[in-house]
Amino acid sequence: MSMSQDPCARPQLLHPDDAVPMLLQQVVPLYETETVPLTEALGRILAEDLCSSIELPPFNNSGMDGYAYRFADLPVKGTLTVIGKSFAGHPYVGEYQPGSCIRIMTGATVPDGYDTVQMQEYADVNGDQVTLEPCSEQWENVRLRGGEMTAGAKVLTSGTEIRAAEMGIIATIGISHLRVFRRARVAFFSTGDELRPVGSELAPGQIYDSNRYSIKGLLIKAGVEWIDLGVIKDDPEAIRQAFREAAAHADMVLTSGGVSVGEADFTKQVLDEEGKITFWKLAMKPGKPFAMGKIGEAIFCGLPGNPVSSMVTFYKLVLPLLRKLQGHNAVTPLQIKAVLTSAIRKKPGRVEYQRGILNHNIDGTLQVSTTGSQDSSQLSSMHLANCFIVLEQQQGNTAAGELVTVEPFNSVLC
Repeated sequence: MSMSQDPCARPQLLHPDDAVPMLLQQVVPLYETETVPLTEALGRILAEDLCSSIELPPFNNSGMDGYAYRFADLPVKGTLTVIGKSFAGHPYVGEYQPGSCIRIMTGATVPDGYDTVQMQEYADVNGDQVTLEPCSEQWENVRLRGGEMTAGAKVLTSGTEIRAAEMGIIATIGISHLRVFRRARVAFFSTGDELRPVGSELAPGQIYDSNRYSIKGLLIKAGVEWIDLGVIKDDPEAIRQAFREAAAHADMVLTSGGVSVGEADFTKQVLDEEGKITFWKLAMKPGKPFAMGKIGEAIFCGLPGNPVSSMVTFYKLVLPLLRKLQGHNAVTPLQIKAVLTSAIRKKPGRVEYQRGILNHNIDGTLQVSTTGSQDSSQLSSMHLANCFIVLEQQQGNTAAGELVTVEPFNSVLC
């Protein structure tokens, strides 16, 4: 059965997957760097390749609590004499003796002459005599010197985000300070006489300024420096001054609302006068209207005004720009398949990013359900979600039980 087209879809609408590379072409990375102590490096982007000056591990060490011995001394189960101990930070300093073994703890140095460690669970101890089950091969339970990396090996590359694991790696190779790209500065504000500060009384026709708080949260999670210029009244000169101030102090200026053709406010008018802005019409839902360009030397991004549209377009379109701006390596979003638990109605024409809840079925398979109403004004759909259900441009209605594409949220939305 034929299905009518999405009434908001037009042939000239650009697929979001095609738009992102075109948008990225307009962004030049900052390339400005600063040196920070390792303790302050979490979330920063590495601006240099890091190489290890040491071997890891720097010495043969034990992977188990047990007994170190020479493999050739114990071809079958037998008894060895304990002649010393090797603990982490306190290695055994004597020489190898035939028929001997060393009591050893996890991470402790395996002494020269010994090449195998048997775990203590396979040992029968009687004073200084230990009867061991032999290991199946030489070097068993021994972490060999340089086994993880050799001196001079590249450990991390420029463009890597420093997370907890990277901090540990950097500490392991003994680096206390490192060069990172400076954070991008993003200025943002809201416009509209109907907007009121949170905590104030609402008059008829007024609403609370929620978008600014969502945007601030997204910017914090994206790891940028933010400049909140507040709410700007619907006055051309006030809006003009806000844009000029934002562009003078920031690498990116970000607004929500006022980017639709025919919008009944002054934002688009001032943008046309103050900047070089392209108004994009994207084949995506939510988030069809989007604007990008330059105001002075700053990048400008204009998000739609509806709360969910604003968050989705930030996540899908602005976040990749910020990542490139800050020198981050490109990342392809993770997409997987899951079984849809209930039917979804959709008209062909636009890619839809429906908000979904991804979890495991009782049999262990992945399943996904929608958060309910997908109205772009309802932020509760973002609050409940942990993923997008991605419905392709020409896809129509989808029945329960079908496999659908799911894009789990990354750390910016989680």
